[in-house]
Amino acid sequence: MAWVWTLVVALFGALLRFIRLGEPRAVVFDETYYVKDAWTMLMTGEPQSWPDEVTINGQLVSVNDAFANGDTNTWINVAEYVVHPPLGKWLIALGLKLFGGAGNPFAWRAATAIAGVIGIILLIRVTLRLFHNLPIALLAGFLMSIDGVSITMSRTGLLDIFIMVFALGAFSLLLIHRDWAQARLRKAQEAHATKPPQITFSWWRVGAAILLGCATGVKWSGTYFFAVFCVISVLWDAWMRRQAGFPHWFSRGVLGNGILAALYMLPIYAATYLLTWIGWFIHPNSYMHDWALTHRGQGLQWLPESVRSFVAYHQEMWQFHTHLDAPHDYKANPLTWPLQIRPTSFYWEKLDGHPGMCSLSPRSQCVAAITSLGNPLIWWLGSLCAIVAIVIAIMKRGDWRIWAVLAGFLGGWLPWAQYLHRTTFTFYSIVLLPWMILAICYVYNWIRETTSREVWLITLWITVSFCAIISVFFYPIWTAMPVPYEFWRIHMWLPSWI
Repeated sequence: MAWVWTLVVALFGALLRFIRLGEPRAVVFDETYYVKDAWTMLMTGEPQSWPDEVTINGQLVSVNDAFANGDTNTWINVAEYVVHPPLGKWLIALGLKLFGGAGNPFAWRAATAIAGVIGIILLIRVTLRLFHNLPIALLAGFLMSIDGVSITMSRTGLLDIFIMVFALGAFSLLLIHRDWAQARLRKAQEAHATKPPQITFSWWRVGAAILLGCATGVKWSGTYFFAVFCVISVLWDAWMRRQAGFPHWFSRGVLGNGILAALYMLPIYAATYLLTWIGWFIHPNSYMHDWALTHRGQGLQWLPESVRSFVAYHQEMWQFHTHLDAPHDYKANPLTWPLQIRPTSFYWEKLDGHPGMCSLSPRSQCVAAITSLGNPLIWWLGSLCAIVAIVIAIMKRGDWRIWAVLAGFLGGWLPWAQYLHRTTFTFYSIVLLPWMILAICYVYNWIRETTSREVWLITLWITVSFCAIISVFFYPIWTAMPVPYEFWRIHMWLPSWI
C-alpha cells in the first residue's frame, strides 16, 4: 500500500511538471549553456561553441531565438569552455535523444522533469524509513510535488536538480545501510557476542559513493554532500556500537572504521567522478585536451600529458568558481536562500494579444513569467521547523534522526557561507529542499507522537490546505502561463522578488 500511495503522489507531481513542458518555446535563463552544450555533445561528443548571432533570411538574429525556432545546427566547430563537469549535460542530452531532439523544447527539459519526479519518490521513501509513518511520508512527497523551486527546476533545462536527486538517492542508501548495520548489531547483542560484527563495508555504501560521485560529476558542490554524508554515516555506526554495548566505540567505531570506510568509499567516489569525464579524454578536440603539448615545462611534470591537461583544466575551473563575482540582477546571498528573499527570474516576456488567462482582462498587458520562487509557506515553515527540530532533539536527549534532517543543511547550504562574495542564485537551493521538508516532517511527527489524534490531523490538514492554495496561486508564474500584468504583480509580495 505504501508503494501505491507513493506512485499516486509521484503521478500528481509528474502532471505538474510535464503538462505544457514545452512552453515557453524559448531558451530560458541558463538553458543557453546547458541545452546547447548537451545538443553539441550529442552530435559531436563534446560541447562546441556557438556564435552570438546567426543570419536567417538575410537578417541577423540571436542564436537563442534561432535555436528556439528550430535552427539548431549553427554551432562553431571549436571546443566550448565549460565550467561544470559533463554528467548533467549528458543527462539533458539523453532527454534530447529520447524525446525528439533539439527542435522540441519538451526534449530540452524532459530529463529534468523526470529527475523531479524521481526526487518525489525518493523523498517519500526516505521519510518513511525515518519516521515509519505513511501520512508523514506522503506529506513530504506532496510538499515536494507542489513547491515552486522544485517545479521550475523540473521544467527548465538546468543542472542543479540532478545534484539533488543523486544526493537524495545516496542518502537513502546510507539510511538503508544504517538499518542493516543496526540489525546486525542487535543480532550480535542477542547472541552475547564479545566482538561487534562487521558493519563498515556494505553494498549500500558502495552505491552511495557512486551516486555522490555522480552528483559531483554534475557540479562540484556534490563534494560537500559526500563529505557530510560519510561523516554522519560513520558516526551513526559508532553510536550504534555503543548502544549495543561494545567497547571502544569511539576509537574503533569512529576513527578505525571511519578510516576503513574512507579507504573504499573515496576511491569509488573519485573513480565515478573521473568516469563522467571519459568523453573529454576520448575526443582530441576537447577543451584544453592538448594543453600539455602546447605548455611544455608547465603543470605537474610527473603526470602523463593527458592527465596534466586534465588537471590544468580543473585548475582553470577552480579559478572561475572561486573568483566569480560579476554583478547580476538576481545575485542572491546564500544566507538568504532558505527564506527565498531574492528568487531568480528565469523568464519574463510581454505577449501580444490576450491568450489564456489574459482574455479575462482585455485591457491589461499580457505577460508570461517563470520565477524560480519556492512556495513561501513551505520554505518559511521549513526554516522555522529546522530550528524547532534541533530544540526537540535536545529535549529528547538526543535523536539520531536530527542528523538526517541537518545533513542536507550541512552539505547543501552551510558550505556556501565561505563564498558570500561569489555570484550565486537562490535556485541553487533546490539541493536544500528535501531537507527543508524533512525538517517540517520531523516537527510534525513530534506533534503526532505527543498530541491527540485530532490535534495532529487538524495541524496536518491545515498545513496541506494552505500550502496547496498558495501553490495554485503561484503556479501560473512558475510555468509561463499567459496572465494579465496585474495578476503577476500581486504575486510580488516582497520588493526583492521583482
